[in-house]
Amino acid sequence: MDNTDISQKLQEKVHLSLLFDFYGELLKNHNKQIFEDYILNDLSLGEIAEEQGISRQGVYDIVKRCSKQLADCEEKLGLIHKFKATREMAEKIRTLAAELKVEHKEETIQSILTLSQNIIDAL
Repeated sequence: MDNTDISQKLQEKVHLSLLFDFYGELLKNHNKQIFEDYILNDLSLGEIAEEQGISRQGVYDIVKRCSKQLADCEEKLGLIHKFKATREMAEKIRTLAAELKVEHKEETIQSILTLSQNIIDAL
């Protein structure tokens, strides 16, 4: 396995973790526990299968089904996308406020007002 494969697998785990953070409560308790053990607790399929008393293939199927369900939730609701956009705007406001502290520019003040209104409108 080369560095590109490792990087892609890591990015996929981070993405699934984020999906779980936002939508995990929508999963059935049994599936939620298996998905959490696999994604967040980094247990292997075999370890989870032994712990849950099901086959390794059963664990794999649950993880795949949960991944699809969580991705479908994001596609329909877009909460992660909205969260990231709001975070970017808030970071921009912080940067502009730091500039304003030094420069006292009217256009910086207007940018802060515009961005803060965008955040309010997005919520």
